[in-house]
Amino acid sequence: MANQSPSPSNASPTNITDLDVDSLARCADYLSLQDISNMAMASRFLKKVAYSDSIWLRFFRERWPQEILPKSSHIPGVREAYLARRTALLQFKFVDPLVADFYAEPKYFDHILLDKNDLIFTQGSLIQTMNIDSFLSGSGSVVRLNDHKARITCMRLFPLNETSLFRGETQREENILVTSSCDHSIRLWWKGASQRCFRGHNGAVTTMSDKLLGDGIDKILASGGEDGTVRLWSLGSSGKRGQQALRATLYGHVKPIALMSVAGHKSSLLATISKDSKVRVWDVTTSSAVRSSCCVGMTSVPGTPVSMKCHEALLYVAAGSSVAIIDLRTMQKVNNAPKYSQKLYSFAVMPSKSLFCTGGVGKAMLWDVRRDTHPVAELDGHAGSVTLLHMDQYKIVTGGPSDIYVNAWEADTGGKTNSLMCCPYEDARTVPGCSAISVDGYRIVTAANDVEGILLFRDFSNATSPVLQSDNEPTSKFWGQQSFSGSENSDEEKD
Repeated sequence: MANQSPSPSNASPTNITDLDVDSLARCADYLSLQDISNMAMASRFLKKVAYSDSIWLRFFRERWPQEILPKSSHIPGVREAYLARRTALLQFKFVDPLVADFYAEPKYFDHILLDKNDLIFTQGSLIQTMNIDSFLSGSGSVVRLNDHKARITCMRLFPLNETSLFRGETQREENILVTSSCDHSIRLWWKGASQRCFRGHNGAVTTMSDKLLGDGIDKILASGGEDGTVRLWSLGSSGKRGQQALRATLYGHVKPIALMSVAGHKSSLLATISKDSKVRVWDVTTSSAVRSSCCVGMTSVPGTPVSMKCHEALLYVAAGSSVAIIDLRTMQKVNNAPKYSQKLYSFAVMPSKSLFCTGGVGKAMLWDVRRDTHPVAELDGHAGSVTLLHMDQYKIVTGGPSDIYVNAWEADTGGKTNSLMCCPYEDARTVPGCSAISVDGYRIVTAANDVEGILLFRDFSNATSPVLQSDNEPTSKFWGQQSFSGSENSDEEKD
């Protein structure tokens, strides 16, 4: 009897792994970078497909169409070349970023934030915002928010969808600006206007929580004041004046509140430290009425508070000349970095890499929490105190009020990657240093420490010329290749 072909019911099913790597790589041409990353985690076979040169060559050409793929024996594939270039850009290892300088009001800058494509900064009681792309194209103007009547003490960005202002999915990626002031108030800003005003502190509002408290729909903002109280505000409450927003007032601190941070392992826990270095941990789910006390832990640290940050169940407190690491579950100090030879002026932490950085006089120090004897690196070369410190998984950025240069360093090794002037070259002789910085990925904004009101914006995302000079040489002479400038007066004339 002649051989019969197997019936469809007996045929083995076709799996995606029956296709070869090249065929699947061609199919992946329609996937995004996030899709490819997800595919690489699905299986070993799909990881091999996701790492194909043809896929990453497309990403490289889409991201940097003018760049020629480098040929190097140190870089084995196109994916590695893509990641190496991206990392170098994020570490500011180039001398030709896009640069724009902006002259605001002739006052000192207190705070700067980068929110996607918006630049937000404060001078005294005044908040100003500008769209960066619009400014670079010559069509932008500055929005002035002047509802506060005294100096702004703190500025935060929170997701709009965690507040009562959220209306739909189209707003999911938007943020709301929250500011506190010496005028005893807290304001919520959105679409260029004050949407809520919270009042309750009997004195200046000194600080606010770095994250919102709670897991539910009704998120809570915490604030601390000169009156020594911690106040909890509902961001789900409606009403222009926020009369119903105050949920609780927490007593226990004797001195003004200096800093606060929300725990990572439990979103209802809030750590606070007052100016007398007394640390308290509060569980806001146990609070009820005004004058309630929900303190679940206390300790103290030596020296004046400098910075504080929670990560998971650990609390990092920089104060005086040392950093204490406290387990929030036991309130026991689990580690102490060696005491700095001088007082600390700034602090930043990257817990995912077990690294933190401290700023002192003339230099910063990079530490590994697993090694408590010697620093990983000394980030040397600054004039005066290092009061400005940014740290992310790629880089560390340092600066201070007595140094016109802001330095960038590799986060893992502390190797210097760049040195940037905080002001335009022609103003360097009159500017003593840097008063504020804000870093977001490829971009950095620096504020000159003088009364001229100078801001300098740099974007490294499409830079092409790598840093070639020695680490000790500043790169300020290179930054003017792509330059824009503007002033508040010119913006007003365009209006």
